[in-house]
Amino acid sequence: MKFICDGLSLSEAVMKTSKACAVRTTAPVYECIKLSAFGESVTLLATDGELSIQKSLRAEVFEEGETCVPGKLFADFVAKLSELEVTVETSERGMEIKYLDSGTFIQVIDAAEFPKINTEIGENSFVMKKRDLKKIIAETAFCCAQDDSRPILKGCLLELGEKLEMTALDGYRLAAASAPILSKTGEQKIVCPARTLNEISKMITEEEGEIVVYTQGGMLLVRSEGTLVVSRLYQGEFIRKESVVPRAFTTETLISRTELISSLERALILIRGDKNNLVTLEIDAKTVRISSLSEVGTLSESVQAQTEGKELTISLNAKFLLDALRALEEERIKLSFNGAISPFILQNEEEKENLYLILPVRNTQQTA
Repeated sequence: MKFICDGLSLSEAVMKTSKACAVRTTAPVYECIKLSAFGESVTLLATDGELSIQKSLRAEVFEEGETCVPGKLFADFVAKLSELEVTVETSERGMEIKYLDSGTFIQVIDAAEFPKINTEIGENSFVMKKRDLKKIIAETAFCCAQDDSRPILKGCLLELGEKLEMTALDGYRLAAASAPILSKTGEQKIVCPARTLNEISKMITEEEGEIVVYTQGGMLLVRSEGTLVVSRLYQGEFIRKESVVPRAFTTETLISRTELISSLERALILIRGDKNNLVTLEIDAKTVRISSLSEVGTLSESVQAQTEGKELTISLNAKFLLDALRALEEERIKLSFNGAISPFILQNEEEKENLYLILPVRNTQQTA
């Protein structure tokens, strides 16, 4: 195999595909990127068994062929050649990368060892505007679980009806959002890994236009702007948001989103290092007092608010609240409570397409 290409194009393609390389595995080929040079292009493909990413770029191909190169090493090295023309050539010694009057060798693995990736996925599909898909991913995926204790919670539930409804939760907080769809084939309900959704969002760099999401046999496929993403879907029952989101509340507060964000950001500076990021909200008819206490100092600030119902003191994870506030868009938002130890929700004051639920932190000094 031998080809010449622009270093920047190669670097960008390698960076995209390397996101699918396995980090820790007993099969070294899963840590590799497969390079296939045929015709007038080079195709890069990586997979960790769950997520696969493929990207093609134009190149001057002198000898067609395929090989597998360690993904992280290749990505780091090629990133330093983005302003140069690069020649890539394989031999019995390995893969040689030539640039200017210099060159380096990297050990490779036989392309025959790389797993087959099924790209014939298309039994079901739905179509939506790119900007809408990117937006709903940003509004929900951050609430997915990060650990493997309940694997299905590492994904988002996607439900297709008249619109797309997406739900994510990690056991401490929940995000639910909806977005319009343009068309679909059949009713669909899938659980897609958050990691996959985030990679799909990153590949959407041009928000104008439409995007098609295909599913079949527990797999998902998306093509956009020269990049292909294939992913396994999670199997199993996902928690229904209707079973955990309260329908009535004893305290409801309208407050400025930007003022509350500013206060929480200051509080987080003082409680940096606290695993619970603990802050306390004291809510009365006209104000919400935000307070935090740590070894380095204390904070106590008041934000004007409009409250109906019982006065309340509640402790919570400031980062969880801040993440949800940043995902909302309106200047005034509504916080709805049922006491100091019950889950509470927040939404925009007017537009109710998004909903965030957060579990409070028990504080022995507070009463319900």
